[in-house]
Amino acid sequence: MIDKALGGVLTRRWTVLGLGLLAGIAAQAASAADCPGHPDALGTSRTLVVDPREHPRIGTMQYPETLPLEDHEVVLTFDDGPLPRNSDQILAILASECIKANFFLIGQMARTYPEGVRKLRDAGHTIGTHTQNHPLTMNRMPIERARQEIDDGIASVKAALGDDTALAPFFRIPGLERATAVEDYLASQGLQTWSADFPADDWRHIPASRVYDLAIKRIEAKGRGILLLHDIQARTVAALPRILHELKARGFRIVHVVAATPQLPATPTEPEQWQLHPVLETVAISHWPKLPHFVFASSDSLPAPALSDFDGRDGQLVSAGEPFDRAGRRGHGVPLPQQAPWPRLMPTPQDGTAAIALPVPAQSIFEIQENPRATAETLVPPSRQAEEMAPGNRQVDGIAKLISGDGAESGLATRDKHRSGRARRLSASHARNRGARVAAHGHRGTLGHMAQIKKRSV
Repeated sequence: MIDKALGGVLTRRWTVLGLGLLAGIAAQAASAADCPGHPDALGTSRTLVVDPREHPRIGTMQYPETLPLEDHEVVLTFDDGPLPRNSDQILAILASECIKANFFLIGQMARTYPEGVRKLRDAGHTIGTHTQNHPLTMNRMPIERARQEIDDGIASVKAALGDDTALAPFFRIPGLERATAVEDYLASQGLQTWSADFPADDWRHIPASRVYDLAIKRIEAKGRGILLLHDIQARTVAALPRILHELKARGFRIVHVVAATPQLPATPTEPEQWQLHPVLETVAISHWPKLPHFVFASSDSLPAPALSDFDGRDGQLVSAGEPFDRAGRRGHGVPLPQQAPWPRLMPTPQDGTAAIALPVPAQSIFEIQENPRATAETLVPPSRQAEEMAPGNRQVDGIAKLISGDGAESGLATRDKHRSGRARRLSASHARNRGARVAAHGHRGTLGHMAQIKKRSV
């Protein structure tokens, strides 16, 4: 079934291509026959028939679609005429090359030079419209005024032609200043809005050589499409012969576009032909992988943990370890980790009358046992402490007595408990004198440091 459908699509495409090729060959032969005396003329390769209702907006300068042209095919379009001084010369150049083009006329110009409009018709060119007065504010003006500009321009060109059927339902907005409301109105009237695929900037104050350079460069860059020119410009008259000669040298062909009628059906085309750079079926396209469709059979809800998966401690649910972990630890005599002894918040009464009681540190944490002897030992480095604590070190004895007077007096009272009060005072005086002698022999720094320690201890 798929092969049959694919075969039908391919057959239809080959038919379209074959018809286009045959039409091109016939048009080329006709143009050569209709161009006596110009054997090297560029000519018109074929005539393309389009239905404005199927493709209401064309030209990649503004729209996604353009004319269904083949590679190296160009459509010549001219705006703003007719103006006899320059438009007649454009007609003569096109006639010398047996080329048919598309013209978009201004209503006021058609009223002023109606003979120029009829010359275009008699030469076989397609005639469209370009508003009545060429306003460059179509994107900002009220839609009522835009409608009047469109309708008056069509009426003026029809009046100049004297034949309504000679006017094609093609329209180009002045300055390409598009607006959605304007485009919708044109489509409702069966008019096809033409933009372009590449301009030559011939409306600017540039030399004719620059017009030629821009036209060839932009045509070559896109490979095919609609060229925008102006037949009222003298620089366009000067540049056009060189443009046509270069197009022929580079293998480009000219296509003439006309509107479909009941007697002239539209040229068969495929949708991708209306794209300037269509995506061909032979080109690989990357696609994001599709998400799988999951089907859960006999499952109304996701699985939930059971109550047995938790250990209850103090009325709370605590996640239990894996059964094999717990058994292995107990079986091998490894005690389970105890809960960290962090302080816990007291439960809040239900009535909300009491605040949460935070844990208070015990008073014993801040109590310091006073042991002057031990304090002095910890302040002395271990190596020096071992040296100074050797038996018979007089310096140690003096420093220990100076650190704490209470401690020295207590030691003297123990040794001389049977002495009299006078003897104890003499002994204390002797100890102080001995300390002074130690300081006199070069230990002033040590004594001062110990004195500071004593003050801090007190």
